[in-house]
Amino acid sequence: MSPRRARNILFIMCDQLRADHLSCYGHPRLHTPHLDALAARGVIFDRAYVQSPVCGPSRMSYYTGRYVQCHGASWNFVPLKAGEPTIGDHLRPLGVRSVLVGKTHMRADLAGMSRLGIDPQSTVGVRIAECGFDPYERDDGIHPYSGHDPDPSYSDYLRANGFDGENPWEEWANATVDEEGRLRSGWFLKYSNRAARIPDEHSETPYITRRAMDFIREAGEQPWCLHLSYIKPHWPYIAPEPYASMYGPEDALPAVRSERERADPHPVFRAMMNHRVSRTFSKEGVREAVMPGYMALIKQIDDQMGVLFAFLEERGLMDETMIVFCADHGDYLGDHWMGEKDLFHEPVIRTPLIVYDPDPRADAARGTRCDALVEAIDLAPTFLDVYGGTALPHAMDGRSLRPLLFGRRPADWREHVVCEYDFSFQESRIELGVKPRDAWMRMIFDGRWKYVLFEHFRPMLFDLAADPNEFEDLGASGAPEHVAARARLHEALFRWARAPRQRTTVADGTIESVEVQPRITEGGILIGYWDEQDLADARRHFKPRFASTNPLVKSTLDRLTSPQGAPTHE
Repeated sequence: MSPRRARNILFIMCDQLRADHLSCYGHPRLHTPHLDALAARGVIFDRAYVQSPVCGPSRMSYYTGRYVQCHGASWNFVPLKAGEPTIGDHLRPLGVRSVLVGKTHMRADLAGMSRLGIDPQSTVGVRIAECGFDPYERDDGIHPYSGHDPDPSYSDYLRANGFDGENPWEEWANATVDEEGRLRSGWFLKYSNRAARIPDEHSETPYITRRAMDFIREAGEQPWCLHLSYIKPHWPYIAPEPYASMYGPEDALPAVRSERERADPHPVFRAMMNHRVSRTFSKEGVREAVMPGYMALIKQIDDQMGVLFAFLEERGLMDETMIVFCADHGDYLGDHWMGEKDLFHEPVIRTPLIVYDPDPRADAARGTRCDALVEAIDLAPTFLDVYGGTALPHAMDGRSLRPLLFGRRPADWREHVVCEYDFSFQESRIELGVKPRDAWMRMIFDGRWKYVLFEHFRPMLFDLAADPNEFEDLGASGAPEHVAARARLHEALFRWARAPRQRTTVADGTIESVEVQPRITEGGILIGYWDEQDLADARRHFKPRFASTNPLVKSTLDRLTSPQGAPTHE
């Protein structure tokens, strides 16, 4: 392997982490020195966008390098279909282990495996069920309700350390005790500013960090891509001490919302503001209770990054390991009168992305910020590029970030990012009376104008240059500039949507390198020839390396072009 390439990749993802909640992205009170230090050694991408605002489809885009409409796993409980190539599938032939520690939100395509006769317990079956990764330890959190494992290893770990119970994840790691000594669930937002029962060292984030270090100790010399995926700061928003006491409401960023948004909202926006979580986050005092817990969980993650990076340094791995830090999406947290992540405002779809590449060519960009529009789908081709794999533009929609990491922006870099959301599983679809196939919305953003397309409803449009908080929806504006922006982005989105993305088994380069119709003739399939002489003339231009050198084909063509004609067998 070239010494100019990283030997390993540490692919770190947090769940529901907003970009503006790291100090290197500008948060004034939440200091994240370890991630800041990583950024100083790498590149901060200021305009990184995910392909969906929801866990499952966003992650499947990260893992496949493909847009949601291509991989088809459009919501959390929609399986990634068997046979969809992933990071692990692309890296394994290059001799790279692809390993999971933590969350994927992957739902296995058991029906597809059954149809293909694949045993889910076989090596192939497990990889299909785990997004192409070999699971060192999968833990989606939210036990036992994630649908993956009702009693995971973390529960055994808690019990072994004295934190017993039917569901120790819920009773210890995500619960608190009130002033009267009563157990209170972290599911309830009012307790988010209280300390979890669990001691810090036994909580989820340090546990998963240690499991990642366990894998690295055992990994040996084979190159690896380790996907270290944290469940936090995803809800329940409750953290252990000392983190629970570190922040108060005064440390939080102010809520980004305006009464103008509620005056005459887009019908889909209105329906999503009616979701229970949105109504709750819009109440007085809720955000003030939640933000200390959310910030505490992020601070804990940053401290664990310090532990992990020190471990890599001690083992001499920092100089041969690419480190990627990202998130699957953000969190409204009351912004725009919303909770969760059901639309396309910046707090939800713009996520942190920090990449450290030890390659000496990356020295040119160390410690810089990149304002290029990048997407989650760019990581898979980046990883392939690290290991010298052939680019697969026919099978991946993203592009390698390595030119940007080396300080060079390609002249043809993308002009738009695209995000998609299937809201057919949400209450808003029922409220709007929309059929599931029509409950799909798509966003395209060019760095200034953000256009959102719906079926059966008018579009939304935001001008982030004039309105960075996205308070004024210009989707119905008759101003010429707004009409022109909508028309231009609508056409750009239509051009994106009609690009062929399902021909993944034959590379474009293969097609471009072969004159298909002459090759068909060389194979003995004669289409459009007038007579024997017509074929004989064409054969003078056949390329010897192709099928006409096959004795069977050659003898047939010789017979057909013979002046005496083909013999009869009367």
